[in-house]
Amino acid sequence: MPFLVKDDLKTHLYPEIVEEITRADDTIVERAISSAIAEVKSYLNRYDLFKLFGDAETEPEVFSEHLRNLCIDVASWHLVKLANPNINLELMRSVYSDAIKFLEKVMKGQADPEGWPYKPDDPTTPEDENTSVQWSSNRKRSNHF
Repeated sequence: MPFLVKDDLKTHLYPEIVEEITRADDTIVERAISSAIAEVKSYLNRYDLFKLFGDAETEPEVFSEHLRNLCIDVASWHLVKLANPNINLELMRSVYSDAIKFLEKVMKGQADPEGWPYKPDDPTTPEDENTSVQWSSNRKRSNHF
């Protein structure tokens, strides 16, 4: 089952507004949703995206209403910028900007949403894939002249 479907947009946009914007073309809604999910995923590379989002056949293992609302905010903006019948465009832009600011905080490690699973560590690489800070150094050199 997909992470978001057209009916999920009802919390942010009235169905008749979505129909007017898309002119009853559901492919436009699907593209806006897939674009929004891809944009949100681009900020969450430290997290296990499969557990958070699932795929077309698999439900997400971890359900986060906040993550879902962030995706709806971004998808709504993608739809509204196509046309804005009877919608306060400034409000929609500020909601979109707030969602992106929060995702940037998560990306930088300044916010750690509760319950979002990190990627599993790959033991074949020297890096820890799920942390935001990495450091290493070379061995100390002993130069004698």
